[in-house]
Amino acid sequence: MSRPRQPLLIVTGLAGAGKTTALKVLEDLGWEVVDNLPVSLLDDLLVIPRERGSNERPLAVGVDARSRGFRPTSLVKALKEVRAGGQRDVSVLFVDCAGTEVERRFNENRRRHPLADDRPVADGIARERELLEPVRRWAEHVIDTTSYSTNDLQHEIRQRFALGDRSEPVLTVMSFGFSRGLPRNADLVFDMRFLQNPHWVAELRPKTGQDADVAAYVAADPHYASVVKQIEDLLLTVLPRYASEGKSYVTIAIGCTGGRHRSVHVAERIAATLTAHGHHPILTHRNLDSAVQDGLEGAPPQAAKADAESR
Repeated sequence: MSRPRQPLLIVTGLAGAGKTTALKVLEDLGWEVVDNLPVSLLDDLLVIPRERGSNERPLAVGVDARSRGFRPTSLVKALKEVRAGGQRDVSVLFVDCAGTEVERRFNENRRRHPLADDRPVADGIARERELLEPVRRWAEHVIDTTSYSTNDLQHEIRQRFALGDRSEPVLTVMSFGFSRGLPRNADLVFDMRFLQNPHWVAELRPKTGQDADVAAYVAADPHYASVVKQIEDLLLTVLPRYASEGKSYVTIAIGCTGGRHRSVHVAERIAATLTAHGHHPILTHRNLDSAVQDGLEGAPPQAAKADAESR
């Protein structure tokens, strides 16, 4: 009887994107972790079969542009050969991040970029991104940490790589503001900007969609009930299909203009509905604590504008 193949996860990505954090979480989850392994040793690790009685834990290996002998095209070639030969259950996690955010992190921590000792940080980031592009294209798992806190990344690693069987996708319901950018990892996006906007009601503006009077104002929109019910019916239909197709995680993003009122309330309602139907969503609000800014909300509705001018 053949023995199950030991999983091997190659963890790589841009410096400053969160690779070290990812490896620490994997170790906490029970993976055996090796960081900055020389590529010559990685080649041996890929092709040497596991010996009887050896460590049964899955193995995560961190490699990046700093690893001795690192050549991305050669690495991809070796991984393809191993996968084709069936020697290892091997996959790649690439931790990515927008260049401007990586630069901010390096400047904030006063660190030098490993590929830009005597040049601006931005030059090192651009050089590293170009160098790693072949690996990123081939990676099964890409996590963009641009808008992530350390806790966000830790949570996603736990959800994706926790050991043991998972019968349904990891489900996240997220509210966000379109004016602050689309979530990079969203699978389904729903736009709530058609609903009446509490931002233009003076007493509701400083509050959020978690407050009862804001929720009531949003729910009073004549189109609210039918549209949100249709979204819930759609999700309850497609989520079991995602599970049957083996999808590991699903992120549902609910957006409004600023990400503090309409999207927050609708995300709360949808998460509650999914929970009531046996799902286990993780609820997050990306822009709940963002500053209130009239300039992001567009033009006020005519009724609110006329009321303001009469004062």
